[in-house]
Amino acid sequence: MAHDLHDSAHSHAGHNHGPTVLTSVNRALIIGAVLNSVYVVVEFAMGFYYNSLALIADAGHNLSDVASLLLSLLAFRLARVRQTPSFTYGYRKSTVLASLTNAVILLVTIGAILWESIQRFKHPEPVAGGPVAWVAGFGILINASSALLFFRDKDHDLNVKGAYLHLAADALVSLGVVIAGVIISYTGWVWLDPAIGLAVAAVILGSTWGLLNDSLRLSLDGVPADIDLPAVLADLRTVAGVRDVHHVHVWAMSTTENALTAHLVLQPGLSDSAETALKADVRHRLLHRNIGHATLETEVTTEADCGAEDC
Repeated sequence: MAHDLHDSAHSHAGHNHGPTVLTSVNRALIIGAVLNSVYVVVEFAMGFYYNSLALIADAGHNLSDVASLLLSLLAFRLARVRQTPSFTYGYRKSTVLASLTNAVILLVTIGAILWESIQRFKHPEPVAGGPVAWVAGFGILINASSALLFFRDKDHDLNVKGAYLHLAADALVSLGVVIAGVIISYTGWVWLDPAIGLAVAAVILGSTWGLLNDSLRLSLDGVPADIDLPAVLADLRTVAGVRDVHHVHVWAMSTTENALTAHLVLQPGLSDSAETALKADVRHRLLHRNIGHATLETEVTTEADCGAEDC
């Protein structure tokens, strides 16, 4: 006896927060992109005018943030496109690709900053510390306010988490540039400027590594980092009437939606009503573990003779 069952988080009203999250995230992405775009133009201009690598490096970091915000906005819009005969999941996976692209952009930014910092150590140039501190101080306000836009939804989506972490890190980097600018204005230690450039690169690398790792995992259909697969299997095996669970696959449909396929081996003799209640229990447990789309096959035999590798 075998039955197929496909369940979606959208059928469980108590767990469906998707539209609300998407609306607030779209608004935050637009506001954040506008604020940071204006600041990037000002910071680049002031960096070149006052010959400050620290400002130029920070502006480059902020420019990559603008690109990531715009990519995330595009991905969220694409994720809402309905499925087609060619794309049966729609374009949900575009959010994962956007996250991966953001990480790559940040890595390129790190390389550019490292190269210029090394050149500045070899050939020091005068820097106006006072104006650098003022411009960077304005950046603290921009980055901190932009990060707050994503604070509420940072645990619901990988792109949102990435935006929050990057903008929060930018605020700290800007604080470092302020401190360096003040010190340079009083001491004339121009080597602090490329040193801060290196510090910026280190901060970017630290905040990017996790994003890159998670993005690669999701793009390869690996188990999402927030899913404890052994715990999921152990939980399902405690459902009354379930003897075993096998042929299990978990992957991310997008940065906010996870999917699962599995075979449930049931105890013999279950009535139709008991099997319906069992499936409802399984579906509810999966929803609470952030797996909103499940395709389940139920069977009575254990398929002891199965020779498949994943059996």
